[in-house]
Amino acid sequence: MTESTQHLLEKIRPPRVEITYDVEIGDAIIMKQLPFVVGIMADLLGVPLNPPSKLKDRKFTEIDSGNFNTIMGKMAPTLPLRVPNVLTNQGGELNILLAFNSMDDFNPASIARQVPELNQLLTARQHLSDLLTKLDGNDTLDGYLQEIIASSALQKSLQSEVQAEDAAADAKPGDVQPKSSS
Repeated sequence: MTESTQHLLEKIRPPRVEITYDVEIGDAIIMKQLPFVVGIMADLLGVPLNPPSKLKDRKFTEIDSGNFNTIMGKMAPTLPLRVPNVLTNQGGELNILLAFNSMDDFNPASIARQVPELNQLLTARQHLSDLLTKLDGNDTLDGYLQEIIASSALQKSLQSEVQAEDAAADAKPGDVQPKSSS
């Protein structure tokens, strides 16, 4: 005979709550244990992309640390937000739609990656961190960067080169770009 899920789980991980009571049968006292099972019903989807099924058609789902991310990925909870735009001087509000498919999506960096404006700042931060790593022990590169910072003419020259490269990258394949005389 197969064991019930309750008894199987007792072997894998013992329950944290054990409720027992003593029963008198004749002159003998027998200790009985009550199973402690909790079912929670909650709307945790936020604003779902796909409407959930009717309540009577839903089934309880056992959630533990091993399957939590899988279940969360199936549910795909989302959170629409309107927040003040403090990233630019233009003001206004940002419309943000946060999606959570695993516990890692609650990490601040993961949330920032879902907001395009914050993702740009996060990418810039990563580039600066990479630059600092390259500068560590590279005196030649450090000297070049110090020279660029000190010379406004070099800054303007680099800025025009970057703008020309950006324009070339944005151009369509059939467009003809004039060559700059550098």
